[in-house]
Amino acid sequence: MTSDLVSVRYLVDDVAAAVEFYTGHLGFTVRSSALPAFADVVRGNLRLLLSGPASSAGRAMPDGTKPAPGGWNRIHLVVDDIDAEVARLRADGVPFRSDVVTGPGGRQIVFDDPAGNPVELFQPAAR
Repeated sequence: MTSDLVSVRYLVDDVAAAVEFYTGHLGFTVRSSALPAFADVVRGNLRLLLSGPASSAGRAMPDGTKPAPGGWNRIHLVVDDIDAEVARLRADGVPFRSDVVTGPGGRQIVFDDPAGNPVELFQPAAR
């Protein structure tokens, strides 16, 4: 099976809120929607599958463990001007997990979507 899209699944508490967040703040567009259980949004070659509690991905495991949002694995979005993006998102009320951190490869910051799933903005170092 081949596809030009790379798919990442995020568990979310509220699919509609997640769709609004990704389309309204980060430039994703809706690919399909089966609210309130599921929707998928795309940005470039990234397909983000947003699975709510009513989706098959949200069902309990055989041992009773319920999948939940959060953790530290995250999508990584490259931006040209991290300071401008951070200012725009802060003005929109988006909560950040960290401050901008500078490393050998560039600058990054992590924030949460409405369900607590992390998103990283990354500006590569000038070469």
